[in-house]
Parts: sequence; C-alpha cells; structure tokens
Amino acid sequence: MPDSFADAYDFASRLTPADIPPEVMHQARRCLVDLVGVWAAGANTPSARIASNHAAKRYGTSEDAVPMLFDGRPVSPPGFAFAGAIAIDSIDGHDGHQSCKGHAGAALLPALLAELGTSLGIRLDDFLTHLVVGYEIALRAGLSLHATVADYHSSGAWNALGCAAMVARIRGFSRDQFRHAIGIAEYYGPRAQMMRAIDHPTMVKDSSGWGAMVGVSAADLAEDGFTGAPAITCEAHEVAHLWSDLGQRWRMLEMNFKAYPVCRWSQPPIEAIRTLRQQHAFAAEDIETLEVCTFHEATRLATTRPTDGDEAQYSLPVSVALFFIHGDVLPGHLDPKIINRPEVLALADLITFSERADYNAAFPEERYAHVSLSLKDGRVLKSSPHVAAGNYDNPLSDAALVAKFRKYAAGVIPDTVQKRIAAIVLDPAADTTLQALLCGLLREAQ
Repeated sequence: MPDSFADAYDFASRLTPADIPPEVMHQARRCLVDLVGVWAAGANTPSARIASNHAAKRYGTSEDAVPMLFDGRPVSPPGFAFAGAIAIDSIDGHDGHQSCKGHAGAALLPALLAELGTSLGIRLDDFLTHLVVGYEIALRAGLSLHATVADYHSSGAWNALGCAAMVARIRGFSRDQFRHAIGIAEYYGPRAQMMRAIDHPTMVKDSSGWGAMVGVSAADLAEDGFTGAPAITCEAHEVAHLWSDLGQRWRMLEMNFKAYPVCRWSQPPIEAIRTLRQQHAFAAEDIETLEVCTFHEATRLATTRPTDGDEAQYSLPVSVALFFIHGDVLPGHLDPKIINRPEVLALADLITFSERADYNAAFPEERYAHVSLSLKDGRVLKSSPHVAAGNYDNPLSDAALVAKFRKYAAGVIPDTVQKRIAAIVLDPAADTTLQALLCGLLREAQ
C-alpha cells in the first residue's frame, strides 16, 4: 500500500490526547463550541426541518437509533449525521479552510455524535481527539482533491473521508477495513460542482449532509465486508506530500471562523464598509454608487432578490446591505421579511462588481476586496484592500467566538447549558464528559 495510506491509518488509529499540542486541542474546543452554536441557529431553518423530517421518515427504524439534536425524534446514525449536517450547513457561519475552499466541521460533528449515539460518557479530551482525526484527514483529502482535479467540488466530496476515518478509529478497524472505508467514502462522496450552488443558490449548499451520511455509511459497509476502490485523494503519489506530515503539521490551525453567517467571499467588502464608516460620516441614503472590487468567484454572488435565507447567504449585495443597515449580520437577519425590506433591496441594487488580477491570483489562499463609494454630496470614498475577519492569521478571539455562540444559541439552548458549553473554550482546564456538556441539549430536544 502507498506510504500515504500508512501515514493516514497510523495517525487515525494511534492518536491520543497526549499527542496533540495544546494549541491544536484548544482549536478543537473552539470548533466544537462554534459548531454547536451554528447548529442551534440552523435547527429551525426550512432546510433543517425538511432534512430532519426526511430522516425521521426514511431513516427512523434502527436498533441503534439516536435522538436528533433540537428535535428529539430517534433516527439511525446515517440519518442523524445527514440531518445534523444539513442543519449546520443551513446557516453559513461555520468553520472553514481557505485552501480547501470549504468546510469540514459541518459534517464531522454530526457524524461523530451519530457514531457515539447515546454513549456520551466519553471524556471531552477523548471526544476532541476523535474530532481532530476527522479534521486532519478531511482537510488533507480536500487539499488533495483540489490539487488533482480541474473542477471545484463541494465540501461533501472530501469531508466524507474524515467522517469515515473517525468512525473507523472508534470501531478499531484493521488496515484493510480502514482502507475500504475511506475508499468507499471517496467513491460515493458527493462531488458536486460548487459554482452551480453559487450561481443558483438553493438548499443543497456544500453537500455536507450527504458527506456526513456517506462517511458513516461507508464505515458500516466496510465493517460488513463491502469493498471500496482505493481513495486516490489519499493514495495517489502526487499527493503523498500532503499526508507525510500528519501529526507534525496541524491543518486545523489553518482554519478560519466566520464573523457572519454568509459566504466568506462576501465578508471582505463588509470589513471594507466597516472601515469606511468608522472614518467617514454617511448613511445609506447618501450613497449614489457602490462598487465592490474583488476576485472573480465572489462576483458571482450576484443575487439581488433572494427569496429565502439560503439565497441571501450567497448574495454579496444583500450581505453588504444587511451589514450596512444593521451594523452586523446575524442568523435572524436572513429572514425573508428582513432581507426583502425596501431599504435592503435599494442598497443592494446600488452595488456593482469589478475584479482585479492580483485579487484573482491570491484566491483561494486569500480573499481580497475593496469598495468605492460615490456620495450624493460629491465625496468619493475608497477603502484599502480588506480580508475577512477571523482568518487563521488574525483569528477571532476566544471571547469573540463565545459571544458569537451565545448570539446564535439564544432562544434555542437554555442559558445554563450555554454557560457549560462556553466553558469548553473559556475554562479548558475543567475536566468533564460530553454527557455533562450536552445533556441539557438532549433533554430539551426530547
């Protein structure tokens, strides 16, 4: 077998909490808190309701059924993973990786909880170690996929491998079983063309729901003897360098956390607008023209009349308009009643796009934008180039991340449970179990 597969198997099967540097374990804590908050915010979106109803209808009969979070109905582990990942993905506010051009955690957390089922007595550090394995495998699969194929595929195409790897680790798979599990996950993973969802935004998003379900199902199949083609994103010689540093270079530390629940490509112009408003006094009604200069892919977030929150999250004009009017963008702002207010649409209609060669060249490693405004009083304002808040080299602070969690969880997670979950980041020395942290969530759901 190729050495890169041996690297992946050895890492996934042998990693212990003691092997993980403190900063990586802390990053895993940040991921967990952020994902739970986004999951809570997305639990009652139309796409999440449809997905949970679908899971209850089609995946509800199982001896190892797991109650869905924020719902309570028991479904099979693949159904739980599917519905949970759809709920997280329905609010585009979860962690990402710039070079992967996508998201791992949205699939990984539901898949991991699906596999553990009601066995939540696991120590938190052991749980986080499983999660670290999922991230490190998934992110390398994403980097490998983007390095070897021409099309830009959605996150489910590669986060499925991380899901399968976590389940295989927990079940103690042999090398052959592990190889088949990630091979099945890659072969059946949803290689959706991501730019289709950018040009025509709908509920399909990053296909993480299918990535999570495929990953869990791939492990089930491999355990039963189903064979899978080798995962070329792991075993191809041309990507061996991406796997040889497992346990030495921690890709999790390269991830970003979103300040707003909209496509990250829309967020650099939001930061540019923030800076201009801090430097100059003007209101929305003072603007005559507003040009966003950015990279090509972001110019395709061009929807100006979104009919729902899914379309709004992939609309740069509407995202910028919401921030300008509210001074923030929160999940509640994605309500059709808010995004279709006259003042939002009027400002969105003023926004035009241009692109720059150096911004295009920097993508995907960085996303740049600047904005130029012409005001009715004759002033012309132009920002410097900006990037999104929360990049790995300028991360959101722990306090900011927890504040985001509290905003997203408000009205969904009881305050006492919010405090326990926030302590995962704010008080990492506390020794606890996953059950102690999430039991309030599960009781509320039931």
